[in-house]
Amino acid sequence: MVEVVLKDGSKKEYPEGISIYDIVRDISQGLLRKALAAQVNGKTVDLSYRINEDCRLNILTFDDEAGRKAFWHTSSHILAQAVKRLYSDARLAIGPAVDNGFYYDFDVERPFSPEDLQAIEQEMQRIIKEDLQLERFELPREEAIGFMKEMGESYKVELIQELPDDAVISFYRQGDFVDLCAGPHIPSTGLVKAVKLLSVAGAYWRGDEKNKMLQRIYGVSFPKKSMLDEHLQRLEEAKKRDHRKLGKELDLFSLHEEGPGFPFFHPKGMIIYNLLVDLWRKEHVKRGYQEIKTPIILNRDLWVRSGHWDHYRENMYFTQIDGQDYAIKPMNCPGSMILYKRKIHSYRELPLRVGELGMVHRHELSGVLHGLMRVRYFTQDDAHIFMLPEQVGDEILGVIDLVDHFYGIFGFKYRVELSTRPENSMGSDEEWEMATRALEDALKAKGLEYKINEGDGAFYGPKIDFHLEDSIGRTWQCGTIQLDFQMPERFDLTYIGPDGEKHRPVMIHRVIFGSIERFIGILIEHFAGAFPTWLAPVQVRILTVTDRANSYALELARKFSDADIRVETDLRNEKIGYKIREAQTEKIPYMLVLGDKETENQTVAVRARGKGDLGAMPVDEFLNRILDEVRTRAM
Repeated sequence: MVEVVLKDGSKKEYPEGISIYDIVRDISQGLLRKALAAQVNGKTVDLSYRINEDCRLNILTFDDEAGRKAFWHTSSHILAQAVKRLYSDARLAIGPAVDNGFYYDFDVERPFSPEDLQAIEQEMQRIIKEDLQLERFELPREEAIGFMKEMGESYKVELIQELPDDAVISFYRQGDFVDLCAGPHIPSTGLVKAVKLLSVAGAYWRGDEKNKMLQRIYGVSFPKKSMLDEHLQRLEEAKKRDHRKLGKELDLFSLHEEGPGFPFFHPKGMIIYNLLVDLWRKEHVKRGYQEIKTPIILNRDLWVRSGHWDHYRENMYFTQIDGQDYAIKPMNCPGSMILYKRKIHSYRELPLRVGELGMVHRHELSGVLHGLMRVRYFTQDDAHIFMLPEQVGDEILGVIDLVDHFYGIFGFKYRVELSTRPENSMGSDEEWEMATRALEDALKAKGLEYKINEGDGAFYGPKIDFHLEDSIGRTWQCGTIQLDFQMPERFDLTYIGPDGEKHRPVMIHRVIFGSIERFIGILIEHFAGAFPTWLAPVQVRILTVTDRANSYALELARKFSDADIRVETDLRNEKIGYKIREAQTEKIPYMLVLGDKETENQTVAVRARGKGDLGAMPVDEFLNRILDEVRTRAM
């Protein structure tokens, strides 16, 4: 018999070798109808997986991220099967689940047309109705290579040849279709009740522009049609909120061929940028941070010492100065190390909190660049905290409080992930265990729910990631807290303890916005360009009905400007309706309409974005109203 501990902590005993499917059937018929896959001791597996030892078992449904990934992974196999049925000469590349659906890459003679996508989607529907079971089997390496060669799948052969010698090589069969795959998958194609192919794009094999261009089909699927309808509605809403489109319409930023991945900020975009920077500085001063600035280019020796040369080199840019190798910084931390080492520190100085709004450059492939969300240069709102070992817990809690405060200002909810040691990392198991436990203890002390993200930590330490949820339910990874025992060791950082001896400090790396540029992109989409008054590039536009009101309009503009209100005047000889519509399109929070009556009575006729006509009011009443909105950062 084996003991199975379920998610709720309850324990059950079953015969050794029992399948997870049979366990689920024993627990509940209702759960059986929704079960897609399972986690055994944290590893995601098929429901056909057999239990041969005591374990912790978590049954996955579509409500679980890992359950959705298995569902979408199977959907990508349905897509591949449909393509092979319709285009037998198509060669298969890879087809993973992604955050919001799935894709599959194909090598075909001509690009897929919209009509092709429609035909493929219809074939997928037929495969779903056939309710084909997914069956896993394994083959030895040479047999697996021969099998794929016989099927003409050269890309799969290449993948097998690159697997480690001890790798298990597995395949999944559904009807007449077989694909090389590690899994896991859902039990059958019939569980996919609704599917939609969304788009097709070019994608280089292995993401390398030197390789052949393949055709990538994106899709999404759900266990209910109503869920698909809701998702498609959200996609339509997301299109309206696209920060690239709104950035152009609202004159905030632009991207140019002369610098792919290097955004240009316009005057109105710089207003938002500087407001975020001012907020960052004010809140950090309150919490005892000191601001520094370090160079963008530093020599190779520094990056070798920090570990970036060995662990991050493919993402860096390089240059030579006086015959020596230099790197353009992808991260700010090594500069902070140099500044810390400039003098001897006492334990009485710690914790030392040092912040930097540092410009960093990272080499991203052209295919992944996306507006402000994925760029090649950005400003990281970095900070490094140097502390005594006994101060670690309090400092982590302080950063969590700061993150919560910042996101609350913008009305963001968020979820938390704890990322553990990756394969490519530095340091001992003991140090990693100590660091991971410290982060986990802080999350528990704050009562925060969190998800373990195995193997996704930084190469020098585990981390807490904060994922913002925007107004249409999408999530964005922004804030990070990384606990690091490695950098202080590599840079030989010390402090003088109470015993007069040298000791090693512990270090936290952390960001709040993550990237100011990316955070602006998120804000544009979150607010659909209709920023709250305190953040809007233009807060008030004064519109005149007649030329006789022009002098009064300019007088009011000076008064508002003196009160630090960002104001514009529209004195053009145009109809007032046209002026109002234009201001509404530009999403300006307040419009003040001035005619003869307002000029005579020294009042303003107020129109508010989203609320319409608020009527006439005295100038000072309106001014106090808007100043209060700005002061309280009203949403």
